[in-house]
Amino acid sequence: METLRGVIERLTFHNEETGYTVAKLVPEYGAHAGFGAPREVTLTGTMTGVNVGESVEVTGRWTVHPEYGRQFQVEQLRSVLPATVTGIEKYLGSGLIKGIGPVMAQRIVAGFGVDTLHVIETAPERLTEIPGIGEKRRRLIVQAWQEQQAIKEVMIFLQSHGVSTSLATKIYKVYGDAAIGIVQSDPYRLARDIYGIGFLTADKIARAAGISPTAAERIAAGVAYALEQAAEEGHVYLPASELLRRAAELLEVEPAQAALGVVQLWQDDAVKVTPAPGGAAQPLPVDPSPHLVAEGGQLYAASTVAQARRLPTSDETVYATPFFYSEVGVAGRVVRLLAEGESRLSLFAGRNLDWDRYLNAVERAEGITLAPHQRAAVQAALTHRLTILTGGPGTGKTTTVRTILQLCRAAERRVLLAAPTGRAAKRLAETTGQEAKTLHRLLEFQPSQGMSFQRNDESPLIGDLLIVDEASMLDLVLTNHLLKAVPPGMHLLLVGDVDQLPSVGAGNVLQDLIAALEELARTDHRLGKRGKVIRLQTIFRQAATSSIITNAHRINRGDFPDITNRADGDFFLFKTEDPQRAAELCVELVQTRIPRRFAIPSADIQVLSPMHRGAAGVAALNAALQSALNPPAPHKREQLIAGRIYRTGDRVMQTR
Repeated sequence: METLRGVIERLTFHNEETGYTVAKLVPEYGAHAGFGAPREVTLTGTMTGVNVGESVEVTGRWTVHPEYGRQFQVEQLRSVLPATVTGIEKYLGSGLIKGIGPVMAQRIVAGFGVDTLHVIETAPERLTEIPGIGEKRRRLIVQAWQEQQAIKEVMIFLQSHGVSTSLATKIYKVYGDAAIGIVQSDPYRLARDIYGIGFLTADKIARAAGISPTAAERIAAGVAYALEQAAEEGHVYLPASELLRRAAELLEVEPAQAALGVVQLWQDDAVKVTPAPGGAAQPLPVDPSPHLVAEGGQLYAASTVAQARRLPTSDETVYATPFFYSEVGVAGRVVRLLAEGESRLSLFAGRNLDWDRYLNAVERAEGITLAPHQRAAVQAALTHRLTILTGGPGTGKTTTVRTILQLCRAAERRVLLAAPTGRAAKRLAETTGQEAKTLHRLLEFQPSQGMSFQRNDESPLIGDLLIVDEASMLDLVLTNHLLKAVPPGMHLLLVGDVDQLPSVGAGNVLQDLIAALEELARTDHRLGKRGKVIRLQTIFRQAATSSIITNAHRINRGDFPDITNRADGDFFLFKTEDPQRAAELCVELVQTRIPRRFAIPSADIQVLSPMHRGAAGVAALNAALQSALNPPAPHKREQLIAGRIYRTGDRVMQTR
């Protein structure tokens, strides 16, 4: 890390949203400047509120950009008001202060000289001494100056508490001038309110602000973070004993103190405590108290047992409240789906329906032959309220779905198609010839209206059958919203492979639903007969020629995959110990080999890398692929953002 002082000469680029800035700094070298020291230094990084003509002190690291050369990556920035007449003139004339342009700045500095900024700060009424500044413009200048000083005051305060410039920018954008008060009184709010700030960052700020390690708000925030981390791992809840162990380890406190954090969250309705997974929520504890009381082998939080807020016992279960309501909601809505009203596909439920005749007609029209399990799946989806169709790759799930669509079209029944992701929805539309939507689009997700879904119990979907593909990617919360929108009588078909992509969010929905339906079939004659699980196991001949599909099944069986790189195969392994050679090989595969061998355009090929840094990491591969597949051209616009060039025609990933 190094520190530079100097004057901001100009701003080359500034992103208002993120605060990312590229600026030119004229350094103050003094007498020690070495031969060849640069007259200007390029600064990059998050620099909110920095202005031309401003004197600054920056701390950071030197980096070398492949195209733009040596740059100084700023990590901390401190403003120092300019001290020279020229610096003050440039500073005021930069557009920083509304009402002062370059000409007016020249006049003001000519009138007050090096005392200009002192006059604006302490005696702003004197500004009317300058020709062209009346009372209205004076008020405008004073207001703009105060706003700038407020920004700088907040930024300096945050940085003095160990907050990086980029995080300080985020905090100021959310809280504005109230940022100082919030950080001083409840720094753990930052983790709740600001995207990109988690408990660990908020805790670091809190410790710098003098918050006690055993403060109630810290303990509660740490317990909430432990639950969030569990959700990141896919868990919907944690046993109380496991949650207390994790939280105590994270917070470096005793489990009994962590238990008080659970009670605080319980009191605030941020968590639900149940006697067992999926059980009824325990009643809320009563008045807060910092004391622990032992009574009858149980720990209580109170000054007297009569006031006690009971602490969770080790065999109880703790849910974050949204997950509790989602789990209860999914269970209840599955029962409702199986139990409720007339079927919208009742015409397929006739006892004398000749299924063989209908399915034979589809086979002739499509030129296909359905396996017995596929026929059973078609019949189940059209006669059962909830059907789950599962099976590995190449077992005919797509053909089964197309057959269901054919029969529904012939019967003039409306079918909705959806999938959890955009890519899965696009593939579903391509394989069925019918529009398919992401679940968020189907349910009309509105981030601007409290992150809500417009389709729900009160405004359900319109249709007779809903087919959801890639159902292994369903998480618990999204499934709850989906089932809310399924109206009485509509059938639901979930299609997925339990061995494929799991959900990003918490929950093991597809496997749990399969287990639930199979349990109902054994124990509840009324509900069990309205749900069905069909497992496709036959690998069709055309699929069996794919090394990818046969290797997937080998791995599921616990066998080692075939890596012989057969010339007629589609599964290849290339070995190299040299990262640079690996990167070159990736580019070669995408640019020439795969398009030539499989007639797949480069634009349809996705490259995955398990690391971010290094020659074969994401950043270097993206630059190399961009250079090979989308080189610069006169008709292509491009822009440098955060040290990377973005060019018309580039592929980008939307992460938020």
